[in-house]
Amino acid sequence: MSTPDIASPAPGRIGVRALTIELGPPHARFAALDTLDVDIAPGEFVCVLGPSGCGKSTLLGALAGHVAATHGEIMVDGERVDRPHPDRGLVFQQHTLFPWKRVIDNVAFGLKMKGVPARERRREAAELLELVGLGGFGAHYPAQLSGGMQQRVEIARVLINRPRVLLMDEPFGALDAQTRRMMQTLLLDIWSRIGTTVLFVTHDIEEALFLGDRILMLSPRPARIVADIRVPLARPRTDDSTTEPAFVDIKRRCLALLRDAA
Repeated sequence: MSTPDIASPAPGRIGVRALTIELGPPHARFAALDTLDVDIAPGEFVCVLGPSGCGKSTLLGALAGHVAATHGEIMVDGERVDRPHPDRGLVFQQHTLFPWKRVIDNVAFGLKMKGVPARERRREAAELLELVGLGGFGAHYPAQLSGGMQQRVEIARVLINRPRVLLMDEPFGALDAQTRRMMQTLLLDIWSRIGTTVLFVTHDIEEALFLGDRILMLSPRPARIVADIRVPLARPRTDDSTTEPAFVDIKRRCLALLRDAA
């Protein structure tokens, strides 16, 4: 399968400096993130783990430009993040597809907003659908697709904007185990083709180990980074990767960190 022309417009280097985020009304403010510092290299696949409610989604929201920093800053390729931008694509657990639009028009929507002519945007959308394995489903509506297929469309819709950074908030959390592993493998295949920087939030240690180059472990709220773990497993990853000694050792370490946090 050929790779469509969706190369990132810039490398996707992320720098987070002393990032603190406070949320809530003035009379009930609370700190969600506390002085986070992290660097992510262009093209890295980084997974974020931590206790429920610790601030993982808040971190993604800040990187997307939807949540303002109280103190500190986020930089992408030397530019300060202070508002949403298609260069930073966000994929949620539940899809945000337009139910009244066909799949190909959902994928092409970002280009329509940029004023790209209909023929060109449909051509690019068709290429993206091929990339995510849905080449024959452009004329379908979202309700006619399974949950895993809907998430593939969602990923294609984000990728058509050629993002420097792909932000994923537990995108496979609502899927059954078999579909989830299929989607994980598909995501790794797509990532290997396009090289976009990925920050992937999950509560599943095995998912983080299967996908990531690194795992950032967050503390309970207010979140701090308590461990930055390099995953030394060779790529491409397969089910056999989950039985390697390094996989088991890091899984034990992550479980211990989560127990300590609890």
